[in-house]
Amino acid sequence: MNIALIGYGKMGKAIEEIGLQKGHTFPLKVNADNLSDFTAENLKGIDVAIEFTTPDTAFDNLKLLFENKIPTVCGTTAWLDKKAAAETICTKNETAFLYASNFSVGVNLFFELNKKLALLMQGYPEYKASLEEIHHTAKLDAPSGTAVTLAEGLIEKHTTYDQHKLVDNTSEKVNENVLPIVAKREDPAPGTHSIAYDSPIDSIEIKHTAHSRKGFASGALLAAEFLAGKQGVYSMKDVLF
Repeated sequence: MNIALIGYGKMGKAIEEIGLQKGHTFPLKVNADNLSDFTAENLKGIDVAIEFTTPDTAFDNLKLLFENKIPTVCGTTAWLDKKAAAETICTKNETAFLYASNFSVGVNLFFELNKKLALLMQGYPEYKASLEEIHHTAKLDAPSGTAVTLAEGLIEKHTTYDQHKLVDNTSEKVNENVLPIVAKREDPAPGTHSIAYDSPIDSIEIKHTAHSRKGFASGALLAAEFLAGKQGVYSMKDVLF
């Protein structure tokens, strides 16, 4: 496939490395230094785009891609107030869109495990849930998109909780209906997410730890391979399950 990389930072370069090994080509690679190359003319012949940029630019990037009928995988987080509008533009232009807060196969399995555990734990109110995430210091959004997805999954299945809140530590007092999230920024840290259920007598915890960006990059490429030639709005569940 001919893949456009909209965002050619560490993640884009990791995607390119894996994609070249699989026989894909990357005729268009856009970063802050060559924004003038991101044009309709240069999108001709592109089979699918992978967008990893910033919250401020993601929507406009997607709009241009969809208007040129480019199926697009997006991994940019913290812009989701415009996601519904992006989906509308995608549908209007009869192309395809797949957004995920995290493309790692392991993390997406973890999302499902989190929901199953939350459903089980809601019958035991003595266990109080909390969430912690650790990322590198260059990570701008807190909580991370992955942490928000985990929180929303837990809230969906556990009737005690109806909202989440960023806190400094898990001992900070919050209302019973609030799921606390601690966001730490440390180097080096590709990403660790854990959900704990603590009672006066014991604790239960599930955790996912990324060892490198390779899992995220390979998952994004897998999503791109899935999306090419399709129309509609998809998620990683459509790719994996």
